[in-house]
Amino acid sequence: MLTQLREQSRWLMRSAFDVASQFGEDGIISAALDLLPGKNAWCVEFGAWDGRHLSNTYNLITSRNYRGVLIEGDAKRFRDLQRTHGGGNNILLNEWVGFSEADSLDAMLPPEVPRDMDLLSIDIDGNDYHAWAATKFIRPKLVIIEFNPTIATAVRFVQEKRSRINQGSSAASIVELGRAKGYELIAITKANLLFVDSVFYSLFHIPDNSLEVMREDESDVPYVFVGFDGKVFLSERGGFGSISLPWHGLKLRDSAVQRLPRFLRTYPGCYNLIQRLLFRLFYRLKYSSLRSGLDTLRRRNLSR
Repeated sequence: MLTQLREQSRWLMRSAFDVASQFGEDGIISAALDLLPGKNAWCVEFGAWDGRHLSNTYNLITSRNYRGVLIEGDAKRFRDLQRTHGGGNNILLNEWVGFSEADSLDAMLPPEVPRDMDLLSIDIDGNDYHAWAATKFIRPKLVIIEFNPTIATAVRFVQEKRSRINQGSSAASIVELGRAKGYELIAITKANLLFVDSVFYSLFHIPDNSLEVMREDESDVPYVFVGFDGKVFLSERGGFGSISLPWHGLKLRDSAVQRLPRFLRTYPGCYNLIQRLLFRLFYRLKYSSLRSGLDTLRRRNLSR
C-alpha cells in the first residue's frame, strides 16, 4: 500500500534529470513549471556559486530562455558567476542574503523583478530556513530549498539564526514553515524540498504529500541507539560502530560516545553487589562533577 501511494505521490521524480543540478532537480523543476499557468520566465537563486555548480537555475537560463537573478556573496565565486552569466539579461548581485529587514531577499530584489517569479532557489548551507522565513513580499510559484539530509524525517530541528553557523534545518521543520507561508510540498530529492504555492497545488494531483510518503531516501541519516546494558551504538547504512561526518570526510566511532565504563555495561537488574556499589560511586562522581560545572557557569554569569 505504501509503495503504491509513494508511486502516485512522487510522480514528479520520474522526470528527474541533471544538467547542472545534483539530484535530478533540473528535470523535476521543468516538469513542475510545465503545469503552472501565468509564467513570467524569471528565476532567482542564492547562493548561486559560479552559476553552474549544482545550480537549480542554469538549465532554465540556458535552455528555457529564463532571466535570472543570481546572488552570490563570495567575491571569487561571484567573478566566476560573471563569467558564466555576464553580458546577458540576467541580474548578478554580489551580496549575502540574510534574514533581517535590511538584508532579506525582499530588500535586495531590483524593482523590475516580478514578486511572483516562477522559481526561487535557496541554497546557502545553513540559514536557508531563516532566509525563506524572512521573505514577506515575494510570492514565488515554486520554491526549492536545501535541508540537512542527515536529519531523520520525524525530527524537527532549526539551526540557530546566526550568519556564521552552517548546520542546516530538518525537512520536517522546513515543511512546517512552507505550510505557514501557504506552500505545499510536491517533491523531495536527497537534499532539496520543492514547494508550490498552494493555489496551484491541485494541479499536481498528489494524493499524499506527507514527508513519510514523499521522502524515500534516508541513506544519509545516522542512527544512535542504546543497549539494555547501557552501551551506545552508532549505525549508518546498515553498518555498526561508527557514523560519518559527511561534509568533512571523518568518522565518529562508538568508542568515543560511551557514557558507562565497560565494567558497568550490564543491565542494572543483573548487577552484583560490587557493581551496584561502583555504579552508585560512579553516579555520584559524575553528578557532582556536572553540578560543580553548572555552579561555576552560574557564578560566572552572575559576575558579569
